[in-house]
Amino acid sequence: MTEREELVGKIEELQEEVAQLRQAVVSHAVVDQAIGVVIALSGLRPEQGWEVLKTVSQRTNTKLREVAQHIVRWPERGSLPPEIRPALRIALTEARTMHGGRSLIRQEQRSKGYGGALSGKSE
Repeated sequence: MTEREELVGKIEELQEEVAQLRQAVVSHAVVDQAIGVVIALSGLRPEQGWEVLKTVSQRTNTKLREVAQHIVRWPERGSLPPEIRPALRIALTEARTMHGGRSLIRQEQRSKGYGGALSGKSE
Protein backbone atom coordinates (compact mmCIF):
# COMPACT_ATOMS: atom_id res chain seq x y z
CA MET A 1 0.00 0.00 0.00
CA THR A 2 1.40 3.37 -0.95
CA GLU A 3 1.63 6.32 1.38
CA ARG A 4 -1.14 8.08 -0.56
CA GLU A 5 -3.47 5.08 -0.21
CA GLU A 6 -2.79 4.98 3.52
CA LEU A 7 -3.64 8.68 3.83
CA VAL A 8 -6.86 8.25 1.83
CA GLY A 9 -7.81 5.31 4.05
CA LYS A 10 -7.13 7.32 7.19
CA ILE A 11 -9.17 10.27 5.88
CA GLU A 12 -12.10 7.94 5.15
CA GLU A 13 -11.89 6.47 8.66
CA LEU A 14 -11.87 9.93 10.21
CA GLN A 15 -14.80 11.09 8.07
CA GLU A 16 -16.81 8.08 9.20
CA GLU A 17 -15.91 8.76 12.82
CA VAL A 18 -16.96 12.41 12.50
CA ALA A 19 -20.30 11.34 10.99
CA GLN A 20 -20.89 8.92 13.88
CA LEU A 21 -20.03 11.59 16.44
CA ARG A 22 -22.41 14.07 14.79
CA GLN A 23 -25.19 11.47 14.92
CA ALA A 24 -24.40 10.79 18.59
CA VAL A 25 -24.69 14.49 19.43
CA VAL A 26 -28.07 14.73 17.71
CA SER A 27 -29.32 11.55 19.39
CA HIS A 28 -28.12 12.75 22.78
CA ALA A 29 -30.00 16.04 22.40
CA VAL A 30 -33.24 14.26 21.48
CA VAL A 31 -32.88 11.86 24.41
CA ASP A 32 -32.30 14.80 26.78
CA GLN A 33 -35.42 16.52 25.45
CA ALA A 34 -37.46 13.33 25.90
CA ILE A 35 -36.21 13.01 29.47
CA GLY A 36 -37.50 16.55 30.02
CA VAL A 37 -40.95 15.55 28.76
CA VAL A 38 -40.97 12.51 31.04
CA ILE A 39 -39.93 14.67 34.00
CA ALA A 40 -42.69 17.18 33.26
CA LEU A 41 -45.29 14.41 33.07
CA SER A 42 -44.22 12.53 36.13
CA GLY A 43 -42.34 14.72 38.56
CA LEU A 44 -39.51 12.18 38.53
CA ARG A 45 -35.84 13.12 38.69
CA PRO A 46 -33.74 13.16 35.48
CA GLU A 47 -32.03 9.84 36.19
CA GLN A 48 -35.45 8.26 36.74
CA GLY A 49 -36.69 9.77 33.47
CA TRP A 50 -33.72 8.14 31.76
CA GLU A 51 -34.72 4.79 33.29
CA VAL A 52 -38.29 5.23 32.02
CA LEU A 53 -37.00 5.78 28.48
CA LYS A 54 -34.73 2.74 28.70
CA THR A 55 -37.60 0.62 29.99
CA VAL A 56 -39.90 1.70 27.16
CA SER A 57 -37.15 1.01 24.65
CA GLN A 58 -36.53 -2.48 26.01
CA ARG A 59 -40.20 -3.43 26.35
CA THR A 60 -41.07 -2.31 22.83
CA ASN A 61 -37.83 -3.50 21.24
CA THR A 62 -37.39 0.01 19.84
CA LYS A 63 -34.10 1.90 19.74
CA LEU A 64 -33.82 4.42 22.55
CA ARG A 65 -33.33 7.34 20.18
CA GLU A 66 -36.51 6.35 18.31
CA VAL A 67 -38.51 6.23 21.54
CA ALA A 68 -37.09 9.66 22.39
CA GLN A 69 -38.03 11.03 18.97
CA HIS A 70 -41.62 9.83 19.37
CA ILE A 71 -41.89 11.43 22.80
CA VAL A 72 -40.38 14.73 21.63
CA ARG A 73 -42.71 14.83 18.59
CA TRP A 74 -45.73 13.85 20.67
CA PRO A 75 -47.08 17.40 21.22
CA GLU A 76 -46.84 18.19 17.50
CA ARG A 77 -48.45 14.94 16.39
CA GLY A 78 -50.96 14.67 19.21
CA SER A 79 -50.36 10.97 19.76
CA LEU A 80 -47.81 8.28 20.39
CA PRO A 81 -47.40 5.09 18.36
CA PRO A 82 -49.63 2.31 19.71
CA GLU A 83 -46.67 0.24 20.92
CA ILE A 84 -45.06 3.19 22.75
CA ARG A 85 -48.11 4.63 24.55
CA PRO A 86 -48.92 1.66 26.84
CA ALA A 87 -45.25 0.92 27.52
CA LEU A 88 -44.70 4.54 28.56
CA ARG A 89 -47.81 4.55 30.74
CA ILE A 90 -46.70 1.37 32.53
CA ALA A 91 -43.08 2.54 32.93
CA LEU A 92 -44.27 5.86 34.38
CA THR A 93 -46.63 4.11 36.78
CA GLU A 94 -43.87 1.78 37.95
CA ALA A 95 -41.38 4.64 38.34
CA ARG A 96 -43.87 6.76 40.31
CA THR A 97 -44.62 3.79 42.57
CA MET A 98 -40.93 3.16 43.21
CA HIS A 99 -39.78 6.75 43.49
CA GLY A 100 -42.86 8.72 44.55
CA GLY A 101 -43.07 10.98 41.52
CA ARG A 102 -46.22 12.90 40.81
CA SER A 103 -47.80 14.21 37.70
CA LEU A 104 -47.27 17.90 37.15
CA ILE A 105 -50.18 18.08 34.70
CA ARG A 106 -53.48 18.89 36.38
CA GLN A 107 -56.29 16.38 36.04
CA GLU A 108 -58.42 18.58 33.74
CA GLN A 109 -55.49 18.82 31.32
CA ARG A 110 -55.14 15.04 31.13
CA SER A 111 -58.19 14.58 28.96
CA LYS A 112 -56.38 16.46 26.21
CA GLY A 113 -52.79 16.69 25.12
CA TYR A 114 -50.21 14.62 26.97
CA GLY A 115 -52.42 12.94 29.55
CA GLY A 116 -55.04 11.82 27.04
CA ALA A 117 -52.47 10.00 24.95
CA LEU A 118 -51.15 8.18 27.99
CA SER A 119 -54.55 7.26 29.31
CA GLY A 120 -55.32 5.36 26.13
CA LYS A 121 -58.06 7.74 25.04
CA SER A 122 -58.39 8.10 21.32
CA GLU A 123 -56.35 10.82 19.73
